[in-house]
Amino acid sequence: MIIGSVSENKEIEKRIAITPDSLKKYTNIGFKVILEKNYGNHLGFEDQDYKKEGCELVDRAEVIDKSDIILQLNLLDDEALKKLKQNQTLIGVFNVYENEEKLKNLSLKKINIFSLELLPRITRAQSMDILSSQANLAGYKAVVDSFSNFEKAIPMMMTAAGTVPAAKVLVVGAGVAGLQAIATAKRMGAIVYATDVRTASKEQVESLGGKFLTVQGSENLETKDGYAKEASDDFKKKQEELLGQTLKKIDIVICTALIPGKKAPLIIKENMLNNMQKGSIIYDLAAVQGGNTAFTEVDKIIEKNGVKIMGERNILNRLPTSSSNLYAKNVFNFVSNLYDKEKKKININLEDEIITNTIIK
Repeated sequence: MIIGSVSENKEIEKRIAITPDSLKKYTNIGFKVILEKNYGNHLGFEDQDYKKEGCELVDRAEVIDKSDIILQLNLLDDEALKKLKQNQTLIGVFNVYENEEKLKNLSLKKINIFSLELLPRITRAQSMDILSSQANLAGYKAVVDSFSNFEKAIPMMMTAAGTVPAAKVLVVGAGVAGLQAIATAKRMGAIVYATDVRTASKEQVESLGGKFLTVQGSENLETKDGYAKEASDDFKKKQEELLGQTLKKIDIVICTALIPGKKAPLIIKENMLNNMQKGSIIYDLAAVQGGNTAFTEVDKIIEKNGVKIMGERNILNRLPTSSSNLYAKNVFNFVSNLYDKEKKKININLEDEIITNTIIK
């Protein structure tokens, strides 16, 4: 069988689905790999690096035409989608809520589509969990970028001229990105607070040295799959009061709160921003889904009342090599689970929870 991948629109997506290291793994289990010419050049992966591992570099149209399985980050452009044929398999992160109609049309053409953000949170799927591997890096990078824009020192410093106090950081949402943000901020010497609608997060936050802010009378708002679910109006009111008081002493806020398939919850409102210290920074990782903060704009730094609000469409474009290496490993593990090595073909076993959760029907 032939596995292929074509270049993404690099203005939107710099990550790639196949690295030279992962290519070697595909050829070892019997795949032939073809890629678009100059596929990884922008990350320092030259065509020659791929050719050494037995890869063929061809034109984009040839990859689309010849590949049995096509691996991507985002959904292919409309021109490429029209050229897909029956029984081809497309694997990536296809944002099923935004691209529902396109994906259904492809499924009707009997093209096998797997969207990896739908992976179940089970032990067997951990090595394929693209949300965790990518969110981990996003949480780290959000802290680093926030600190680089903050005009004070982060750790406490005791000098002959006096003491510089440690910066105070609040992380909103203690999922994978939030926990990495807590760990990164703590390593750099900040005092870290965190809040989450899932009460199970408290132990994880405290194990990393953070202080968990508990909403009085809160319930555990966690789905059976481990994701946050929408809070009640009563919870939101209590959370707003707690955050309003906390934000008065916070220097840097990292927002990571998302509900799959829905607009990001608005957590930091205009009146809260007005009470924050001038020079404070907010990094909104939920920007592309509407933002957790009033005034968040994608790919802009907005300043309100002396507070800078940051949010990017794709923060991982700023760590494309690290994120590509992890993504490529996740995807290989998914393909390995899908591939019957003896029969040398994919096996869509609908009794496999991993397959039934990710396939688009």
